[in-house]
Amino acid sequence: MPNMSPSRTTVAAATAVLLASALAACGDNDTKSGKDADLTAQELSWEDCPAPSAAEGGGGAPSPLPGGAEWQCATMKAPLDWSKPKGDTIDIALIKAAASGDKEDRIGSLIFNFGGPGGSGITTLPAFGDDYAKLRTRYDLVSFDPRGVGRSAGVECEDDEQLDTYFQQDSTPDDDAEKKKLVENVKAFNGACEKNSGKTLPHVRTTDAARDMDLMRQVLGDDKLHYFGISYGTELGGVYAHLFPKKVGRAVFDAVVDPTQTAEEGSLGQAKGFQLALDNFAKDCTSKVEECPVGDTEQDVKDRIAKLLEDLDAKPITGLPPRQLTQTAATNGIAQSLYSQDFWPYLTQGLEEAYEGDGKILMLLSDSMNGRGENGEYSNMQAANISINCADDKARYTTDHVEKKLPAFREASPLFGDYLAWGMVGCTDWAVEGQADHPDVAAAGAPPIVVIGNTGDPATPYEGARKMAQALGKGVGVELTYKGQGHGAYDSKNRCVRENVDDYLLKGTVPKAGTVCG
Repeated sequence: MPNMSPSRTTVAAATAVLLASALAACGDNDTKSGKDADLTAQELSWEDCPAPSAAEGGGGAPSPLPGGAEWQCATMKAPLDWSKPKGDTIDIALIKAAASGDKEDRIGSLIFNFGGPGGSGITTLPAFGDDYAKLRTRYDLVSFDPRGVGRSAGVECEDDEQLDTYFQQDSTPDDDAEKKKLVENVKAFNGACEKNSGKTLPHVRTTDAARDMDLMRQVLGDDKLHYFGISYGTELGGVYAHLFPKKVGRAVFDAVVDPTQTAEEGSLGQAKGFQLALDNFAKDCTSKVEECPVGDTEQDVKDRIAKLLEDLDAKPITGLPPRQLTQTAATNGIAQSLYSQDFWPYLTQGLEEAYEGDGKILMLLSDSMNGRGENGEYSNMQAANISINCADDKARYTTDHVEKKLPAFREASPLFGDYLAWGMVGCTDWAVEGQADHPDVAAAGAPPIVVIGNTGDPATPYEGARKMAQALGKGVGVELTYKGQGHGAYDSKNRCVRENVDDYLLKGTVPKAGTVCG
């Protein structure tokens, strides 16, 4: 289902790699026998990294780090089915930048997950590695493609031509015919996933990825897992802490998923979050000294956007030929621009041009959300996103259920409500049963985990940080608030956030619970 996410988010860091380029070694999915092998004793063979595969988003090999250090890549074997640890194995792709400081000061590996689910850590960590230069003084920076993603047994669904059509479809049906077409399209997409990746789909749950991370910890030679999770990565980190509380080292959760919510509650929360971000964009634009080019007042900005989307529903405009900008693509592009305040100028320019009949910029924004490169090839980001969400989430929503919930979604967001409500049907015909209503992250016995909430976060609303801190348990979750805009806090470069996180990860100094950074 074309969406911001069925129940979680595609992290802005991953999609920004595609966006920046647009606006300015292939993997093996076959499983292998690991019978009688002690996978914890495997030795990784680190080599210079190849260019990212098409499934990871393509592009060139990662550039050297400051000082000339090279990124290194390796492959770790993990059980396909963790209930059969000596059965068939899959390859998990890893990337590493060795610690830059003195060997005696090295703490260990710091493992990153940038979210999605579906984001490639192989692509994302090098793209934003400079942001973590201080952390690299004492840690090897490590990330990976989680199972189902990129080169790690990446899920395959529809081909590029089919995806162009799928992501253009009318995802907010107005009548029975449009509703029927939407359901047929979703069923066809889900069927393609089963046909092309049926052996993998039952084994891409977050609990499986968490077990992979504990194997990774052991293979990397660490007694404890030091971890930095962003967006969905906070859910993965919470599940890890629940399964292995005594193995948690220093851990930071940023842009925090609310672990207490069902898929429906998560989608409704996102409707509120994206509406808040849109309100903040409109306020920012109209409060500037110069005239706001997309509306005279805050309400005028939102009314004009709503009118644009209504017009596109009836008649798309030129996008990136031969594709046109549809209502769905425009909504997706607007949502993408709200992930970061740095993207707001793109939204302003995109709206200006769309009002004049040119939908190129909004389509570029939409493409970045969907993982489409300039060459027309898609990463498997959205296929993995849907596969992991549907394997995790037990709920299977019908069209009748969605229609009953539309009033609540529209109240939460006049602009995004319908879009996110109809996104709930994405798992209805999925081949694999969902695991639970929501993840269990209770982690009694784990050390303090720093949990950062951003008051202006559209994709993982601020309230989720407190819910995560409470769910982790007394003495485990330590909440820190950032009063800002966009998805996440550390990469906003706010000095207060940076200092608190750096002091914790590098020195072990836990921030005072309730710390607020402006």
